[in-house]
Amino acid sequence: MLRAALLSVASLLTAATAFGDGGSSRPPNSEPVVVELFESQGCSSCPPANANVNALSARQDVLTLIYGVTYWDQLGWTDTFARPEFTQRQRDYARGLGNDNVYTPQVVLNGRMDLVGNDRAQLDAAIRRAAAPFAAHGSIAADRLELVAVHGVHADLWLARYDPRTLNVAIRAGENDGRTLPHIHVVRELRRLGVWDGSARSYRLPPATQAGLRTAVLIQSQNGGPIVGAVTDRGAGR
Repeated sequence: MLRAALLSVASLLTAATAFGDGGSSRPPNSEPVVVELFESQGCSSCPPANANVNALSARQDVLTLIYGVTYWDQLGWTDTFARPEFTQRQRDYARGLGNDNVYTPQVVLNGRMDLVGNDRAQLDAAIRRAAAPFAAHGSIAADRLELVAVHGVHADLWLARYDPRTLNVAIRAGENDGRTLPHIHVVRELRRLGVWDGSARSYRLPPATQAGLRTAVLIQSQNGGPIVGAVTDRGAGR
């Protein structure tokens, strides 16, 4: 817990330097920022970041995704949403962002920058800083992903299926024992579809394993690199 706290403080200081005073305005015609939260139901530092990301979920200028990680599970409470592939995604980001280790809570913006996310004003300022047009574009209709040709792009395609509902979890052990924590846009499936070479392509998406999930495809530089496009079923290119 002390290690996590020290990492969180370090990340806050890094974020404050990177984001300045947060006073710059959102660029015109910019696209939604992909806001990925890595957290655990067993982590006492995570509920504030979880609440902040929950509050962003209805906004059209962001795409929020919440991943439960597994490395807190041995400390008294097994996260009901955590999966090894989510933990691996966070470890990939640690390498891509140049971090020494993983930590919770961690918010990653467009795969380009990270911060703890417990300070709402700082998170909002970071989102404004991260907002910029994507290089890659496409659309999802029914079970098909259509991608527009983009010269020079070589990226992984990540399929994320997430639950748009508010999921309330009653915690019965560990650091958050006795609390009921709401989660919105929890990722329930994550799979790599393959590598995209930038040509105009059409992909058939595999069926969801649960009813009611929404779909997002993240177009991302390999090895935990920047996200260069995000396509969801809530609207073309969104």
